[in-house]
This record gives sequence, C-alpha cells and structure tokens, in this order.
Amino acid sequence: MDITIEKAQAKVPVTIIKLSGKLDATCYRDVIAKAMEIYQNGDRDLLLDLSGVDFMSSSGLVALHTTALVMQGKAPSPTEDGWSAIHALSDYVDEASGLEKHFKLLGPQERVLSTLVKTGFDQTFDIFQDREAALASFG
Repeated sequence: MDITIEKAQAKVPVTIIKLSGKLDATCYRDVIAKAMEIYQNGDRDLLLDLSGVDFMSSSGLVALHTTALVMQGKAPSPTEDGWSAIHALSDYVDEASGLEKHFKLLGPQERVLSTLVKTGFDQTFDIFQDREAALASFG
C-alpha cells in the first residue's frame, strides 16, 4: 500500500490521503495512523482518495470507520472490536443529513464501491467520482 498526502484549499483547507494498492489487514493500521497524525496537526477535513485501491477487505472498512471517528475528534474504538465498532459508526454521523461531514471518499473502483454499498457505508459517507466536486462539498 502506498500512501501519499496532499493539501488542497477549497472553502476550507482539505487534506487528501491517496491510497494505492490493497486496503486490507496488512496496512489498515497505517491508514489510521496517518489520519491520527493529520488530526493531531490541526487538520479537520479529510478526503480519502480510493481511486488506486483495487481491493478492500473488512480491515479496510475498519480503517474507514476509525478514520471517521478520528476526524470528528472522537476516541477511536480498538480495532479488535471489529464489526461491532463498524456498526457503531452511525452514532457519529450528522443527524440532519445522515452523512459524515469531515471525512469523504473519492473515486472508489467498482469492486471497492460494491463493498461500500453492500456494507451500507455509502449511507454514511459522501462518495464522489469528481475531485473538484468532492473538495467543494467541504465547509
């Protein structure tokens, strides 16, 4: 898994994490660590670019869940909590829209998008195919 970080200026500053490779048990903690580092540096809006991810396991879903918690300033659940932690994600989304406001997804490939839909993560996160539209949605 390759992880690159970029900053973009939209209505608000947005940090973009671009992933390439498989998002699975071998690297999901690296994604969480980057999100924690970004939040600790004062960044509050994060766009996760999944366009280079060709496979995402349940560990990848844990990474998404935990990153969403981090970006809301919440204490992340231990990754060992597994699916129970993922199901609790709905406790942290905006009640008015039902979507996470500070963490959004960009460009998931068909296989990854299918996983997001099957698990209901498409109901939790804004998912964009267009980078400019994604950036404009923050703030």
